[in-house]
Amino acid sequence: MGRKRKGLAINGWINLDKPAGMTSAACVNAVRRATGAAKLGHAGTLDPSATGILPIALGEATKTMPYVTDSSKRYAFTVHWGARTTTDDADGEVVETSDSRPDLAAITAALPAFVGAIEQVPPAFSAIKIDGERAYTKARAGEKFELASRIIDIYAFEVLDTIDADSTRFTVTSGKGAYMRALARDLAIAVGTCGHLSDLRRMSVGPFSEEASISLEKLEQLGHNASASPVLLPVETALDGIPALALSEREAEKLRNGQAVPILRPQDRERIASAGDDGIVLALDATTPVALVRVDGIQIRPVRVLNL
Repeated sequence: MGRKRKGLAINGWINLDKPAGMTSAACVNAVRRATGAAKLGHAGTLDPSATGILPIALGEATKTMPYVTDSSKRYAFTVHWGARTTTDDADGEVVETSDSRPDLAAITAALPAFVGAIEQVPPAFSAIKIDGERAYTKARAGEKFELASRIIDIYAFEVLDTIDADSTRFTVTSGKGAYMRALARDLAIAVGTCGHLSDLRRMSVGPFSEEASISLEKLEQLGHNASASPVLLPVETALDGIPALALSEREAEKLRNGQAVPILRPQDRERIASAGDDGIVLALDATTPVALVRVDGIQIRPVRVLNL
């Protein structure tokens, strides 16, 4: 029998505006101390120096984290031209310099090549595993290695502001797995210079936006009251784009017990037909989420039961 977690059974999401200078894991620990929640996790790591949206899942919401991690993200960042660093951001040591500075016309002309499904080599200082070891651990030890390129999706890449000859600010909307540090590095090469990302802010992650976020300072002031305030968002916030299916009490109970439920009503079949290739649907008992289920012919089977 597993050991019972210490803390309160709190279910939902905290839309945290992460401060600079903290790791994502440290933010989770801070939310744990503030709320007293027993079970937490974050959806989408941010570098310590970065700020912005870090969705924190509490309790049963942790079962819906993949739907946030896999969603689109929007960033604002500054590229500092003329200096490449070991980490591709301002935290690293400068290893290359250039006197060349791109003008706005050159930058604008280069951007279309970075939109769409593109190849990207992640930064050496990243959490990607190589033979079971994190790349950043190898990089810190001075080991030489190469990371394989991967295909990422960049939906939009635009100039936001020209700060001065040395710095330009951008906005990017991307899919999962895209490194803004690598994007800054590669764009600098494309415009005939070198560069690094000097600051980064994440403005949204899926349904979580900065307009509806809360700072860690304010959350700490709320303390355990946060779980009873509008700050705690419903578990289903992460499932905004997933079709919902209303069940009877008897059907809901069968799902909670891990049993499949036949779907015989024509209107229900039409609704679940919109589930897409993965066939995932959110089953509801009235307005209470019961389970994430998979469509299997004329029945649905529980994938993740939500104990709410």
